[in-house]
Amino acid sequence: MSDSTADAQEPLLAAFVCVQNAGRSQIAHSLAERERARRGVEDRVEFLTGGTDPADEVHPVVVEAMDEVGIDLSGRTPREITPAEIETCDVVITMGCSAEVVCPATWRGDSRDWDLVDPHGRDLDAVRDIRDEIESRVGTLLDELEVGARV
Repeated sequence: MSDSTADAQEPLLAAFVCVQNAGRSQIAHSLAERERARRGVEDRVEFLTGGTDPADEVHPVVVEAMDEVGIDLSGRTPREITPAEIETCDVVITMGCSAEVVCPATWRGDSRDWDLVDPHGRDLDAVRDIRDEIESRVGTLLDELEVGARV
């Protein structure tokens, strides 16, 4: 395979999905983007996030917890994820919520449920724990995706 053929291959696409897209999936997406940049694999892995019934805003306690680790979510708006987007994903990660419309039969790749506690209504200490758990899982995910990334 020539270098130009290898360069033309699309990166792996992973989606972080939940119902409201206002907590766990926003945390996961932002931490994954930061870790991807740290590892220098922006051309090999892409991320998207969305919810099946998005909230009006990212939970304020989530914004506060992420600000503590240098990530500003104050300008982010939860968004709906579409079935067409899901169909293009190599990996779909649900956060442990009832995202029933995200049926594993509709995408071509791997599906995982991280079964995380919802930060909505939790205090800052609890959200820090959730954030830290997500950060650990994101690191493991990128370890796996880097190995499986198309080179």
